[in-house]
Amino acid sequence: MLALIAVVAAAVLFGTTGTSQALGPADTTPLAVGAMRLAIGGTALAAIGLSLGARSRRRAAAPPRLAPRASALMAVTGLCLAVYQPLFFLGTERNGVAVGTVVALGSAPVIAGLIEWALTRRRPSVAWVAATALALVGVVLLGIGGADGAAGADPLGFVGSVGAGASFAVFANAQRRLMDGGWDPFTVAGAMGATSAVVAFAALPFVDLSWLGAPGGLAMSLWLGLATIAVAYTLFTWGLGRLTASVAATLTLAEPLTAGVLGVAVLGERLSPLAVGGLAVLGGGLVLLAVGSRPRRDPKPFAVEG
Repeated sequence: MLALIAVVAAAVLFGTTGTSQALGPADTTPLAVGAMRLAIGGTALAAIGLSLGARSRRRAAAPPRLAPRASALMAVTGLCLAVYQPLFFLGTERNGVAVGTVVALGSAPVIAGLIEWALTRRRPSVAWVAATALALVGVVLLGIGGADGAAGADPLGFVGSVGAGASFAVFANAQRRLMDGGWDPFTVAGAMGATSAVVAFAALPFVDLSWLGAPGGLAMSLWLGLATIAVAYTLFTWGLGRLTASVAATLTLAEPLTAGVLGVAVLGERLSPLAVGGLAVLGGGLVLLAVGSRPRRDPKPFAVEG
């Protein structure tokens, strides 16, 4: 149960991302915000994760060795986290916080479940299938209903959101493969943060950061980096070590639920009655998963250390 709570708490923090960006300076770009978020958050996550992971490895009787496959998977987690940032902000910029976040995280559990099925050759549990189906009905209703009076989703923003969901699903599965290979969750989170921070710092010279001097610019960056990356991904990764990737991804549908509520309550985004019903159905899917799922480890699909 603690693992479920940790992942949901992480998802709630994730859910503040789009609203934080919307409340920040008006002249930001998805790439600039994403790069600064990762530069701060990735560095902090690396410090926290690698420090706690070192303690865990010292206590381990036979800590895993950093073989090429493990190194590749760690790089994948950081790269996917880096790719996620501009795609996610592109979706929320063009389609609003509520709709953009719902599309991004609504696609993640389906993709994560399919990847997990392919890697482990084990079908997702009945609880996951039922909860995800119910949650996706809510996603569809929210997507169709959208903002009250909107003409429809922007295609480029939709592609960005789906791409963000796919990135999330890939790094969630890569993290689980590392944990199945004996790596502790904090080392996995730290490696993801370190890799993503390297990508972010490489991108910073090529983006306009003048908005950092505007009112709220630095505060937005610190919240996005420290709260929604360092703290949130530490919680998420700890919970992921005790859940299947598909269950964890479905629990993160609390993110679009949070984003939808914040979009309406804080940003004044108006959702149609159909979209409001979608939020309610989405919440029902989360409750079903929390009640019906039982954390269990997957059979290891391959030897990460080999």
